[in-house]
Amino acid sequence: MAASSSLVQPLSKRIQRIEVSATRVVAAEAERLQAAGADIVDFGAGDPHLATPQHIKDAAIAALGANFTKYTAAGGIAELREAIVQRHAADFGSDYKPAECVAVSGGKHALFGAFQVLLEHGDEVIIPVPYWTSFKDMICFSGGVPVFVYPPEEKGFELTADMVERVITPRTKIILVNSPNNPSGAVYDPEDLRAIVKMAARHNLIVISDECYGYLDFTGRHFSLGSLREYRDRLLIVGSLSKTYSMTGWRLGFGLGPEWLVSAIIKLQSQSTTHPTSIVQKAGVAALTGPQDCVREIQQEYTRLRDHITAGLRSIPGITCVEPQGAFYIYPNISAFLNKGGKKITAAELAGRMLREAGVAVVPGEAFGTTDHVRISFPAPIATLDKGLDRTRKFFANF
Repeated sequence: MAASSSLVQPLSKRIQRIEVSATRVVAAEAERLQAAGADIVDFGAGDPHLATPQHIKDAAIAALGANFTKYTAAGGIAELREAIVQRHAADFGSDYKPAECVAVSGGKHALFGAFQVLLEHGDEVIIPVPYWTSFKDMICFSGGVPVFVYPPEEKGFELTADMVERVITPRTKIILVNSPNNPSGAVYDPEDLRAIVKMAARHNLIVISDECYGYLDFTGRHFSLGSLREYRDRLLIVGSLSKTYSMTGWRLGFGLGPEWLVSAIIKLQSQSTTHPTSIVQKAGVAALTGPQDCVREIQQEYTRLRDHITAGLRSIPGITCVEPQGAFYIYPNISAFLNKGGKKITAAELAGRMLREAGVAVVPGEAFGTTDHVRISFPAPIATLDKGLDRTRKFFANF
């Protein structure tokens, strides 16, 4: 019998440049412990606890009944693209055309496609810290280089054009902003965002604005960079139905931008996922064109939960936190516990102990570019928040 030879795994260098999403790692470990019988309060995943509104589910069921299960146009059905641009115009004052819109399988996919079609090897992308964990890895996979800017925590992580301009180099191609922000909950001032876009225009740069939490803005401003019509040729607006309509698992998002960029993303999509799921597109039409009371109700619920979790965390000695102005995350600073008793530990090690010893799942700040924080996702019933807060309070009291 011939001896078998071991195969050297022929993985590409680009896949080795990235890691598995940190939030997925936390979710997997929490699920493993739960399967083994542990009682876990999961503050890790950014997943709404509210159900998808019934009229949206009914639209998907109707699409199945009508056998709307065949291929569609790569950029999404015309009805959906029209609904996206009309909803965005009504809510944010933009004026995109359907040809300037692409429907994708979640907002993440629009970002991934944009980086793939825009970045050459070594191109730099400026990212404010803290950043959503996938930004860095998607840029690295695409051959780009993340360049970080650090808005001060003591000022609510506010970002200004001067901060961004200081890190621009001849290799800079994209400025990436995310407001409301995941993980900090920061909402950038509209005037600062306008100044960033104007500054980007002077440097001939592209701005990508991740606005997936755009409707979860507790400031009442509800601003989109898409409203800056005079700069539309250098702007890509990324949005999602996931959080707005509690549709995370449906995987439906969109990009709004100049036709030259949208067409390139559609070309890439035609050679990858082909298009978003057909019946999900019909559900998306129902979400965008149907009654919007559910959006206001969702926002009111998250405002209530934000107030509750902020007060609870601030009552724990040693923890400080900036009140989130949007999204559904809070980013407490736990640095007081990282050097306690003369023994230094990392936020990742602390989060691991919280999971194992207290049964509370959080995501360590290293996933988002900082070392002194953990991220808590607070979409949950008040009783669940209180259970997690009680465990967290006892954990730190005995730390």
